[in-house]
Amino acid sequence: MLTVTDMTGAQVLRAQADPDGAVRTHEPLPPGPYTIIATAVGYAPVASTAIVTASGRADVGTVVLARQGGVELPPPGAWTIDPAHSTVAAVAQHLGISSVHGRFTEFSGRIEVAEDIEKSRVEAVMRAASIDTGNAMRDGHLKSPDFLNVEEFPELTYRSTHLSAAGADRWTVHGELSMHGVVRDVDLDLTYLGTGPDPWGGVRAAFRAVAELRREDFAMNYNQVVATGIAAIGTTLRVELDIQAVQGEELPTA
Repeated sequence: MLTVTDMTGAQVLRAQADPDGAVRTHEPLPPGPYTIIATAVGYAPVASTAIVTASGRADVGTVVLARQGGVELPPPGAWTIDPAHSTVAAVAQHLGISSVHGRFTEFSGRIEVAEDIEKSRVEAVMRAASIDTGNAMRDGHLKSPDFLNVEEFPELTYRSTHLSAAGADRWTVHGELSMHGVVRDVDLDLTYLGTGPDPWGGVRAAFRAVAELRREDFAMNYNQVVATGIAAIGTTLRVELDIQAVQGEELPTA
């Protein structure tokens, strides 16, 4: 929810933001400075100043809300990614009207949480041939030289270089992704979801991360254009990671 007040403190607008964070009103605000207050359930409100232009528009940039009560970060040390309770997925546009969802079913990784959280590191390895979109013919094509070329490049790897804070429980993970024989810088937008005990006597931390990749950056330029002139497969991929990591150097055997 966004609330807009003028410089006297009088409320001039209160509205729900759309999924892109935009608020539109039928009555343009007079040009000048305003205070924008962003609120959401479970988060501390944030106020920001914005200037409304002569066209009646204002841009407050990126507003990050912190969880109320603060965030207890995971204890420093080694954490092992648990593939059985994690997901490494990707979404691509198909024919410009729908999405195809896929995931890697075989992967492993390790997180090293540092005392200085921004010096933490993560490494992950995914087996390329484990790609699964729920369609055997499509999976076979994705494994071919047109895309992942799993015979020549059997693994995808990601290694972080450092983190930068984006909020109380959010970071940007800066790192390098190796895929299809190409290495590129890839940033992950990371949200920390919390830490707690598990039923097997261990401690787990949960994270969610997303990234946008361009296929051409990794020399995967195959495409088919249908009769309407629309590319059958989108040029970008949205990577979605839901990760559980267990404290320690290895996973529990139970």
